Amino acid sequence: MTRQGLSFPLLRSILMTLLAFVGFAAPLRAENNISARLVAETAYPAPGQPILLAIDMQPKPGWHGYWKNPGDAGVGIALDWTLPKGATLGPMRWPVPERLVVAGLMNHVFNGDHALLLPLTLPRGIAPGTVLPLRAEAQWLACTDKICVPERGTLSLDLTIGDGRITPDDRARFDAWRAKLSIPLGSPAIFQREGDRLRISLPFPANAPLGDAWFYAATEDALAYAAPQTIVREGDRLVIETQAKGETPKLIEGVISNGPSRGFDIVARPGIVAPARGGGTGFVTVLMALGGAILGGLMLNIMPCVFPVISLKAMSLARAGGDERAAKAEALAYTAGVILTCLALGGLLLALRAGGLAIGWAFQLQEPRVILLLLLLVTAIALNLAHVFHLRGFGGGEALAGKDGVAGSFWTGVLAAFVATPCTGPFMAAALGAALVLPVAAAMAIFAGLGLGLALPFLLIGFVPALRRLMPRPGPWMARFQAVLSVPMFLTALALGWLLWRQTGAAGLAIGIGGALVLAIGLFWLGRLQAAGKSSAMLGLALLAGSGALAAFAAPATQAAPARSEGEGVPFSEAKLANLRKAGQPVFLYFTADWCLTCKVNEQTAINREEVQRAFAKNGVTVMVGDWTNADPAIGRFLEAQGRSGVPLYLFYPKGGGAARELPQVLTPAMLTALTR
Repeated sequence: MTRQGLSFPLLRSILMTLLAFVGFAAPLRAENNISARLVAETAYPAPGQPILLAIDMQPKPGWHGYWKNPGDAGVGIALDWTLPKGATLGPMRWPVPERLVVAGLMNHVFNGDHALLLPLTLPRGIAPGTVLPLRAEAQWLACTDKICVPERGTLSLDLTIGDGRITPDDRARFDAWRAKLSIPLGSPAIFQREGDRLRISLPFPANAPLGDAWFYAATEDALAYAAPQTIVREGDRLVIETQAKGETPKLIEGVISNGPSRGFDIVARPGIVAPARGGGTGFVTVLMALGGAILGGLMLNIMPCVFPVISLKAMSLARAGGDERAAKAEALAYTAGVILTCLALGGLLLALRAGGLAIGWAFQLQEPRVILLLLLLVTAIALNLAHVFHLRGFGGGEALAGKDGVAGSFWTGVLAAFVATPCTGPFMAAALGAALVLPVAAAMAIFAGLGLGLALPFLLIGFVPALRRLMPRPGPWMARFQAVLSVPMFLTALALGWLLWRQTGAAGLAIGIGGALVLAIGLFWLGRLQAAGKSSAMLGLALLAGSGALAAFAAPATQAAPARSEGEGVPFSEAKLANLRKAGQPVFLYFTADWCLTCKVNEQTAINREEVQRAFAKNGVTVMVGDWTNADPAIGRFLEAQGRSGVPLYLFYPKGGGAARELPQVLTPAMLTALTR
């Protein structure tokens, strides 16, 4: 690996020198982590005819090699050939690489077996039966995500001049390798640099599949490898926009990948590239995405994952009664809390994605420490609503008037927005998907629009007297209603405990239960002190600090999600999905997470219903499940390719092929059984 502060071309030269020194100093008996061998498509080439050679690279599990431009770190293979007189080698052809981000550095790698192909032309006039030795001293770098090892080997192959025949097995093997090569696009591309932004325009048929597109630059230091890429389709044109780097080159060469082991070689020359009308900075696109975000946030108010927290705000507005000034102040404070939280989460999401992480909306609920912190917070709120202790800003009486009411409304908005993020309701999917590819300012406007939509009902109640007059007047019933509201909050705490168990196992659940129990005892003691009229500020601060410390240091790391039973569907795999589609089998693919209550409701009320499962089984529908409870880069990239940033997502692939059909985010059994007709 490398250090970020140095020139990467210089570093690679240094690495190559060190690789050669260490490699040639290594004992010949040492076993390489990536084995390499030289093979030919025919062992009996005809004189004067080109044949194809392959360097067959086979990494051990967990090890990877590098593409011709390894990216921010790494070294590609180096070869020193010894060929028969008159024989010539053409340029090496490479498979389409994969992305690997380590410590913010983007690497272009090969994680599995791969072959580098080279055309070899032999001289004419060689007598049949002549043996032609081919030799190459090879050096390469083998890495895991933690260590790198320089390796070397002598590649050798003896060919015998013959009639050029190719056996069926050799033909099939080389055809499989050819299928993974990038294909020359054949049409010119152009690029334009404006400041630190780089745009590349290339022809690409409108009906050609794009998949999880990514541009791998073969030209070194033309762009920032780890920077986000916006790839927009506009008719028969693609526009790639990303961060430029270094001096503007005369040419930019590379591969545009449109799926696993699929891609096209492009050569781009300087020109004028207008931003794509279909994405990028288009005003209409931003406006539509903003509208979708506001509507999506508005719909979140009736989603089951948000209602327990929303009830707190309803309680607060009911207390405000006819005090117009207090109602407006609380509505504005609540709105500010919601919008600022959405902006903070959106900004952090964009920053982490800029670092190369394949994450989406609700990413914070994939972190056990956040789940533990929410569990403790919700437990405290539930105990407060149950009158175990009094907390200014959440409690009852005169404390909720004036400044304390405003503070309570603000923090209620923060909590509502934080808990609402697992849901991806109607209108939100397209809006959040657009936010991930739009410029930062436009993306942040969309996140703010989401918060505005979530807060809009209470904002209207605060500023429209007619709506406020429909609210019940405050009275003794408020204390009883507050106790009733503690029930959904306790249920929310139970759900968070279950989620912590799903993410971390029994150890995490034990820590969560223990932390909640200690907190409950402390808050009970706090309530007794308050009832006796004694000062309790220091105890409250100590409990708050202790809860935060427990969440920060005690939560165990995420463990693998529990395996699903056969009846729950096969685990998501792009390779498995491709094989099923190739065989023409119908597939119902859905993405879920244990922290997504909308997902769980759909599973219980529709997907797992007996009549649906029976219809799927009768018609040979394979159910495939993408479980995003814990962070999974493969699922994150697939969701992004579908224009999504979160779950749920439901796709149906019909029998015999055809494009996927996206289903609504609220499912019914009739809707699913109708798919099989």
